[in-house]
Amino acid sequence: MADPSVDVVEGCRLPVLRKNQDNEDEWPLAEILSVKDNPGRKLYYVHYIDFNKRLDEWVTPDRLDLKKLQFPKKEAKTPTKNGLSGSRPSSPERDVRKSLDLNNVQCASAPSRGKTLPTPKRKAESVSLATQVTAATPVPSLPSSAEASQASVFPAIRDTPFIKSRDEHEQLTTNGTPRRLIPSQPGRKRKNCGTDEDSQDSSDGIPTAPRMTGSLVSDRSHDDIVTRMKNIDCIELGRHRLKPWYFSPYPQELTTLPILYLCEFCLKYVKSLKCLQRHLTKCNLRHPPGNEIYRKGTISFFEIDGRKNKAYSQNLCLLAKCFLDHKTLYYDTDPFLFYVMTEYDPKGFHIVGYFSKEKESTEDYNVACILTLPPYQRRGYGKLLIEFSYELSKVEGRTGTPEKPLSDLGLLSYRSYWSQTILEILMDLKSENGERPQITINEISEITSVKKEDVISTLQYLNLINYYKGQYILTLSEEIVDGHERAMQKRHLRIDPKCLHFTPKDWSKRGKW
Repeated sequence: MADPSVDVVEGCRLPVLRKNQDNEDEWPLAEILSVKDNPGRKLYYVHYIDFNKRLDEWVTPDRLDLKKLQFPKKEAKTPTKNGLSGSRPSSPERDVRKSLDLNNVQCASAPSRGKTLPTPKRKAESVSLATQVTAATPVPSLPSSAEASQASVFPAIRDTPFIKSRDEHEQLTTNGTPRRLIPSQPGRKRKNCGTDEDSQDSSDGIPTAPRMTGSLVSDRSHDDIVTRMKNIDCIELGRHRLKPWYFSPYPQELTTLPILYLCEFCLKYVKSLKCLQRHLTKCNLRHPPGNEIYRKGTISFFEIDGRKNKAYSQNLCLLAKCFLDHKTLYYDTDPFLFYVMTEYDPKGFHIVGYFSKEKESTEDYNVACILTLPPYQRRGYGKLLIEFSYELSKVEGRTGTPEKPLSDLGLLSYRSYWSQTILEILMDLKSENGERPQITINEISEITSVKKEDVISTLQYLNLINYYKGQYILTLSEEIVDGHERAMQKRHLRIDPKCLHFTPKDWSKRGKW
């Protein structure tokens, strides 16, 4: 459908042919991000509107539908008080949320995380006592944690689906948590890897220095055409070849190579297979540097200090950035600890995934970045990483929550983990003296180390909280119970706390770590 007389430029929008999950042709609207002149024909780098950026790709002219071509609109530049162009992106709108105190949460509504879940209707034939609380019943605010906020748990027949569709999950991924800015500290400077996407703007439009907090959240306000495009075609890591999803600031001279080679043990990047083979003769590592703090079967976890093992930590961040779009990247890894999960075979400990956390978090974050490498996804390793992060929080004696916003796949994993963990506790409750079992939100949080706000949002997401005869009850439907049992049968990988050998450190007493 390409017409050589039509000049398709950057910023144009038009339908582009692609294959969907069922291998059928579809023509979603796409934006042209870049044009490359190759000998013989042009190539266009396109972003499919309303699709995840990992689907962006180079396409040939024959896949473009020029009949519906939309040329970019010229934006009027608005003058500013200092004469700079007004085209600078505005500061991202902060989601000013009040802390989810139990007094402020409405049970009938979904948490402030995007789409509001509809309240299901009850079946007309349900006559049990538990099902007489109709969906139209107004629900007052939850009582404060100081009061006896006990919820009785008993079964009910409901139409609430246990597993939500992927689309509903993805509509929740824009949830953001306000971040506390820490003033600049002398003697500690942080370098941003090629982008300013996490720097804060001053009021006069001139970017200030990067934040000094350990947070890796990208505010998305400084995306440019370079960081929106994938710059690495393929990565060879051990016996796997990976197709990166997003931009990662590897050295410019390596981005033109057809394959980027990585040592799977130290993650050093080289430009050719011969260089890699020469490196392997000198590399003595057969596992990540740091302390092995967990081993069961072939699964091990290594704790790596970002200050003591700087080169490995930087290489790990560069690799992870290929598959994480919601995080920015700093070369300064000192404020972070990295927990790398590996799988053992006679050749060594092969990296499966990892998560990082701040040594000192002012927001109770127990995870900054979390990633399961693509070859190991959809095999239960993601939940294992999440479960391990909460086991560390239990040893530390505190509750934790992941740094927001979560990616679409990250939110899917966390929602599933929170749901299964909370339902596991509720289903194990036993009645005493013939009365319904009772438990409080705080007790669930203390048992699981899941932050209270995440417990409340999960209960609301599952639509379990109801108000009945002056008290709050948690109704577990047969559908939810059956769905939970099926999910737990598939979950073979679990963390064994007896195999964890971990002693938390008080980082606040260490001046320079």
